[in-house]
Amino acid sequence: MFADISFPISSFQVFSYEIPPSLINDIHVGSIVNAPFSTRNIQGIVVDKYEEKKYVGNIKEIDSLVDGRPVIDKSLWKLTKWMSSYYNTPIGLTAKTVLPSKLITTYTPPSKNFVQLTDKSLSCDIKGSAQKKIYEYLQHHNEPLPVSDLKNLTPSALSACIALQTKGAVKLIKKPVVPNPYNLLMLNRDRKIILTNDQQKAIKQINNSLKKDKFDPFLLHGVTGSGKTEVFIESVKNAIKFGKSAIVLLPEISITPQIAGRFKSVFGDKVAVWHSKLTQSSRGWIWKKICEGDYKIIVGARSAIFSPLKNLGLIIVDEEQENAFKQSAPDPKYHAREVALMRGKINDCAVILSSATPSIESYYNYKNKKLKYLELPKRFGSAKLPKIHLIDMIEESKKTEEFGAIFSRFLLEKIDDRLKKNEQIILLHNRRGFAPVLRCNDCGDIILCPHCKLSLTYHKTDKKMKCHFCNHNENPKDKCFKCDSTNIQLGGTGTQKIESELKNIFHKASIGRLDLDSAPTASKITKTLEKFSNKEIDILIGTQMIAKGLDFSNATLVGITNADTGLFLPDFRSGEKTFQLIYQAAGRAGRGEKKGEVVIQSYNSENQIIQHASNLDLRTYYEQCLIEREELNYPPFSWLVRIEIKGKDREKVLKTINKLRAKLFNPPKGIEILGPAPCYRERLKDYYRMQIVIKSNKATDKSGLVLKKLYKKATNDINFSNSLKLNIDVNPVSLL
Repeated sequence: MFADISFPISSFQVFSYEIPPSLINDIHVGSIVNAPFSTRNIQGIVVDKYEEKKYVGNIKEIDSLVDGRPVIDKSLWKLTKWMSSYYNTPIGLTAKTVLPSKLITTYTPPSKNFVQLTDKSLSCDIKGSAQKKIYEYLQHHNEPLPVSDLKNLTPSALSACIALQTKGAVKLIKKPVVPNPYNLLMLNRDRKIILTNDQQKAIKQINNSLKKDKFDPFLLHGVTGSGKTEVFIESVKNAIKFGKSAIVLLPEISITPQIAGRFKSVFGDKVAVWHSKLTQSSRGWIWKKICEGDYKIIVGARSAIFSPLKNLGLIIVDEEQENAFKQSAPDPKYHAREVALMRGKINDCAVILSSATPSIESYYNYKNKKLKYLELPKRFGSAKLPKIHLIDMIEESKKTEEFGAIFSRFLLEKIDDRLKKNEQIILLHNRRGFAPVLRCNDCGDIILCPHCKLSLTYHKTDKKMKCHFCNHNENPKDKCFKCDSTNIQLGGTGTQKIESELKNIFHKASIGRLDLDSAPTASKITKTLEKFSNKEIDILIGTQMIAKGLDFSNATLVGITNADTGLFLPDFRSGEKTFQLIYQAAGRAGRGEKKGEVVIQSYNSENQIIQHASNLDLRTYYEQCLIEREELNYPPFSWLVRIEIKGKDREKVLKTINKLRAKLFNPPKGIEILGPAPCYRERLKDYYRMQIVIKSNKATDKSGLVLKKLYKKATNDINFSNSLKLNIDVNPVSLL
């Protein structure tokens, strides 16, 4: 018997090996094996098994089997092959993405002793104060408790438990301890909730789908604070009731700790939280436990979509419009939303795409009846949508004769009013650091990163100029490098400056900041959010991390200090992303019984995107956006591929991308080619970057196959130097 094996390398070629007689019955398609490759043994995945020898030359033999069964079942293997084809990535690299990075099936996590009462009638036989304390304490707990938690009762807790077990009063249980996600989550008890009619209607439709065992894609569109999480939880409960399992995808566990924590609180040990803080070994062990059916619900970021759950019945993609669901590197550059829909199709299960601000693509698909529409048009309970004020900062500067002010007088008055009422404020400013520019006032020169040729941002907390792309940092200059002038000045505003200014204005207020500098780890993000939840912080300043997924009933005022950030970036999605950010941030205000307000500051207050966002007028903006996209042949009306070539020699990059453009001469009807052109950020981490963007109209290329053949042939015909890197991004979320 022979097998074709694909290795995690950048080649579409598979390699033939002979299966040793001892392994013939154990090796299947999808099995992971060790095989000699070049000068060493490496792991590969079996992609085919057959009896007749295909390869004419000498064939090496498979060395060993990593696991006695396929680690990818038929449905997941089908998904892997689809991803390999759709995202133009070798099957071995695709399988490497699907599987945990280290499949150590022999790994056993550290275990912990738990104790549980077995007989409540033995109190007269219990001797010794330590044993009595533990025995009496366990009388009030039905579930097993960690022995380590009993050390506050007595230092000799373990020996006392062993003695009690000898008497038959308790039993000791060893349980494996997986790295605890609780420090990443905000846990809360499941509370009795009366569902609204709209929620019940949505749950009923999803429930009907769960009964049918067929692919049913939904768009759950609800205003901010409408109770979408309750619909998720009830739908997962129904899936479990029908003997099915569920995957819940969140953009990032770290910035949505309330939602992830809610699932853990409701479903307990049925839930595995798949997050970036798990070690490679732990990931492999959890994967194995999922295969064995120990977990029924997986909550996690984009890679959780590959969880090998048995009898998958429901997939939920929350905040489906988020760019975090798109993998930028390494290949395959997959989008978890697209993969979720395909997995739902393969597994015949329900898929819910959910958001208050859906992607334009999902909105279009619902309009064309490719997604079933579920709407939650009202806020949950007694909460009402906030009152929104749009402040024209140009008019403000004329009145105050102070151009470039961070805060309008109106916003400061509103902050002061809410503080007096002991209510909380959230301020969104989507730019890190203290000041994004250090400029010479004489010659106009700006301090740039030597590796990226982008302006360095001044960080006041550690008095450094930093690059937010390559992490280069240096001390701030006291004179201009170009003209030696000492007339240099910081320009622009970051979150650190906002924090500093507010502390000067509101001396008594407790002010917190949430960005990648103040909270670089998931646990620090959760700690800051818990402080805000406990009312230890009055004003929370943050970047887009605070704009979505958070629910604080005492936060009644949201201020957006500069709504124009990102509005004029040279990307066809910049308007959509700006609208979504403003809409979502506004949704953080007034989610409880208290009425909320939102203050939006803009230097482009007449801009249609700003106008529609400030009116929470999603449908008008989306309809207008669809008209523009159709006219310009952008998604959802076209397929899109971005081809990037990068290298440290700019001339070599330019020469190669021009060769590639020549190969794309005279494309088929319906195909439009943009470029070549330098990327928006041409130099990053010492690499020069240039790109070609290809659009293929779906009216003439329904499946995208014409586009695929075109770019594959063109890139295959070019001999790329080892010093150059080729990146092909299918359906990119950004052209920057």
